[in-house]
Amino acid sequence: MVYELSNHLTKTLIAHLRDQSSDALRFRRTIGEITKQLLYEALKEPLLVQKSITTWRGKESYAVIDEANIIVATVLRAGMPMLDSAIDVLAGASAGFLAMKRDETTHKSVLYYDRLPECKGKTIILVDPMVATGGSMMDALELISKREPLKIITLNIIGSPEGLEKVSHAYPEVDVYIAQIDEKLNDDKFIIPGLGDAGDRSYNTVE
Repeated sequence: MVYELSNHLTKTLIAHLRDQSSDALRFRRTIGEITKQLLYEALKEPLLVQKSITTWRGKESYAVIDEANIIVATVLRAGMPMLDSAIDVLAGASAGFLAMKRDETTHKSVLYYDRLPECKGKTIILVDPMVATGGSMMDALELISKREPLKIITLNIIGSPEGLEKVSHAYPEVDVYIAQIDEKLNDDKFIIPGLGDAGDRSYNTVE
């Protein structure tokens, strides 16, 4: 299922991302804030465990998210601000890293780095700002699915209807939480209206 955020704060933050005057620091921070909003929605019904902690009244037990069985995985490098934000909230979770590069001629992605922890029986939260053609996300989902996770959730900032339809058709069991579904892909497979290259804008690597 695809779940799109609908609150006015999210839409305002998306407008900040589209604004080309937003510098890299503001861009990364805004990505981080939207990631937290997505995370709150995605974890409304998580698996809970009882945790004993020492409070001002002594030992007490509370139901908490089972962070030890969550892996936040990202597709480098654009997903790094999202991963950092998610790990800030889920301090007990592990991080995983994948690196893919899109071939600008074929529009297909090529995996060249894989650093995922043991996934079997765990909840994987895959974070990636952009879902354009859906190719890189599907490649990541294919790789993760083979490692027998309990559940896969994706958090995304911007996506095209075409890419999201492709992903949800191929992986109907994956829950996709996205901040904004944009209008379409253009002939060059870029999201319209989009916000530019998220990795370049996050780290000032625009040529």
